[in-house]
Amino acid sequence: MLGVQAQPPAGREMLAQQAIPDAPKPQATLPNLGPLTPGLSTTSTSGGTVAPPTKAPASPSPAHAAETTDNQGYVATEDMHQFTLHVRSNFVEIPFTVKDSKGQLVPGLNSGDVRVYENGVLQHITDFTTDAAALSVALVIDQTMTHDETERLNDSLGALQPAFAPFDEIAVIKYNNGPTLVTDFTAAQSARLTQAIERSKGQGRDALLAGSLGGPMASTTVINDQNFDPNTAPQRGNSGLQLTQPQEVHALNDAILAAAKLLSKRPIDRRRVIYVISNGNEYGSEAKTKDVIRYLQTNRIQVDVTLVGESSLPVVGFIDRLHLPLTMRDDVLTAYWQATGGVVDSEFRTKEIEKSFAKIAAEVRNQYTLGYYTQEPVIDGKYRPVEVVVLRPNLDVIAPKGYFPSAMQGVAPPLNVVQ
Repeated sequence: MLGVQAQPPAGREMLAQQAIPDAPKPQATLPNLGPLTPGLSTTSTSGGTVAPPTKAPASPSPAHAAETTDNQGYVATEDMHQFTLHVRSNFVEIPFTVKDSKGQLVPGLNSGDVRVYENGVLQHITDFTTDAAALSVALVIDQTMTHDETERLNDSLGALQPAFAPFDEIAVIKYNNGPTLVTDFTAAQSARLTQAIERSKGQGRDALLAGSLGGPMASTTVINDQNFDPNTAPQRGNSGLQLTQPQEVHALNDAILAAAKLLSKRPIDRRRVIYVISNGNEYGSEAKTKDVIRYLQTNRIQVDVTLVGESSLPVVGFIDRLHLPLTMRDDVLTAYWQATGGVVDSEFRTKEIEKSFAKIAAEVRNQYTLGYYTQEPVIDGKYRPVEVVVLRPNLDVIAPKGYFPSAMQGVAPPLNVVQ
């Protein structure tokens, strides 16, 4: 019996053979994996279904699935490897200029010297800078003036291009009976702009003189407002001939609106400026002044002015404030630069007009800029008055009077240190 080798029972041998599985058979179709979520791993079972992971992936900190908010209004949420960035679109940026009693720029201000109110409520300034800004400028050049006014303007336009920096971009619009685009935005020091300014020089209009129009002054023989000689009357017999005053069109509103539409497409991180060189006369535009101002305030566009011609004289400006109904305004531009926080310079002579170009460009480029996060609803379509106050005596603050909220509002610039 010792020489006989032990044999396993027959039943155990049969069980051992059955415990070894056969190789899997090829499948004609793939199992239904169901929807897949990016960032989530899947585990396949023998039944062909996909099961989610039994536990969340390891997190380095408890903030893995939490929401965080920084002082710029950015809200970041992270859950199960999914990251979402929400940007609060309630950031308001206000450029402003500060001058002393002599009209000189006041440097050296910081955020502690300034207060800003919206709807009468003090706002917390989160951004304050004095950095020079890159400009997107739409030049609006008047061609409705008289011959002598136009000649002085043409002689000064050669000093316009050097007033801007190489990183500025300029578009040119001229207007007479309506606006005409001379060139779209181009580099400030390009040859294209040089040619555009040259093509913007006008011929001027003939001045209206007594005797050239209808009315008592149209006759050569008038005594006590009565025509003495019927042969010189504006209307002779039944011929139907009658001399009436032509209605000159000065489409200034339409020109500013055309420039504003161009600027509304430019990047919001550039300072948007309409620079008007005109005598300010407005008559016959399709656009109304109040509607154009609303468009400007909605799109953060500033209007700066070099007032030329007779409107630049102090006496004419005073008379315009005593404006008579149904007559043409000599200076409608005052409403524009006051509403948008722009700067204005009134010059009559050619050399002074040339100096005005560089002066205004420098003032606009070196404005102070503050920013804050308004607590008002993001877009409600209502006008929001804004007041900027400097806590120093005898200073003049030039800033926008308010704004209309828009969809583009809220793109905050990189954080600047508030001093």
